[in-house]
Amino acid sequence: MLSPIDVKGRSPVSTHSTQPAFYPRRSALRSGLTLAAVAAAIFSLTTAAAFAFDTKARAAFVLDQGTNTVLMSKNADAPLPPASMSKLMTLYIAFEALRDGRLTLDERLPVSQHAMSYKGSTMFLNTQDRVRVEDLLRGIIVLSGNDACVVIAEALSPDGTEAGFARYMTKRALEMGMENSTFANSNGWPAAGHLMSVKDLAILASHLIEDFPQYYPMFAEREFAFDGRAPSNVRNRNPLLRLDIGADGLKTGHTEEAGYGLVGSAKQGDRRVIFVLSGLGSTTQRAEESEAVVNWSFRQFSQKTIAKAGEAVAEAEVWMGNARTVGLMPQGDMNVLLPALQRNELQAEVVYDGPLQAPISQGDLLAELVFQPDGLPEMRLPLVAATDVPAGGFPVRVKTAAQVLMKRLLNGPETPQ
Repeated sequence: MLSPIDVKGRSPVSTHSTQPAFYPRRSALRSGLTLAAVAAAIFSLTTAAAFAFDTKARAAFVLDQGTNTVLMSKNADAPLPPASMSKLMTLYIAFEALRDGRLTLDERLPVSQHAMSYKGSTMFLNTQDRVRVEDLLRGIIVLSGNDACVVIAEALSPDGTEAGFARYMTKRALEMGMENSTFANSNGWPAAGHLMSVKDLAILASHLIEDFPQYYPMFAEREFAFDGRAPSNVRNRNPLLRLDIGADGLKTGHTEEAGYGLVGSAKQGDRRVIFVLSGLGSTTQRAEESEAVVNWSFRQFSQKTIAKAGEAVAEAEVWMGNARTVGLMPQGDMNVLLPALQRNELQAEVVYDGPLQAPISQGDLLAELVFQPDGLPEMRLPLVAATDVPAGGFPVRVKTAAQVLMKRLLNGPETPQ
């Protein structure tokens, strides 16, 4: 038999009630919560304890994108050398330029002496070349071309230099919520102060997937033989693309200082997982850890709908309204990620500041459903008013005032806090 979620009420950490000062504030929300409506939507749900994944990576971050659930976080905010994984930022800015019409895929860009001078992984470009933007993008994604990044950077830089482009990368990353990223160049070549956190890389990967679905399929391409120049550098280094586990991007990285890393993503069914590993010791270790993380993410967690749009999951008390309560419902289907093994009871609480002041309009944000599955962060899901509750008329106000006065006579005035 399945164990139900136990839904309780609790006081919020801080309150901002609009009720009159003389109204006695409830010390807990338990008294104001009606559970009858919860039975169908939530009571059949069970959860489980997930086994923690002990990664060998120096830093790691794993995100279930659809539910925005963090499955793993290890040194996630530490700024570390990202190596070629930072090329994803150059790609994002290039995709923005394509979207805005500042670049076109067929446009041909010149190659500077500075771009040609880069060593490491390259497209073997020279100053006689004028290269199509689409080829440069594939050269960055599949071949990890340091020279290709610089060609893009110099074309889009505010001052025409790679250094100027790197400063713009840093500014743009901060605007996107990447708080631990600083760029010194366009490609991740070792440089003082060129740093990103694995969490920032996951944020960037999520943006690439969501903001540019028309270009994201490039990340799944396994080979790109540009002009026949480098037969030894035609294969995508992502070790997961050749495995049947749903992997479809994004970017590897390696320098002596950074170790081996991978920003990866895989999709199985309706779920997509984004992960970042950094500081591994070899290509073999990177491949093994990446595959293990993907398998763990999909096997140890499953997505469940705990409440459907339009179905009230609780009721909250209303002050001075033509109804004493209002139903609380999710804004849409509540899809959450839960551990897949070891069935346990999952306790949930509905948190709101109340009683709620009428009038209330359907759809007003009023409360949160709060719960924490074993091994996962606390989840807080918004609840809105299921119906309108107009302000009560004169008889309601008189009756409420009489009830408050009677309570004060019986209990004495409320002691100031």
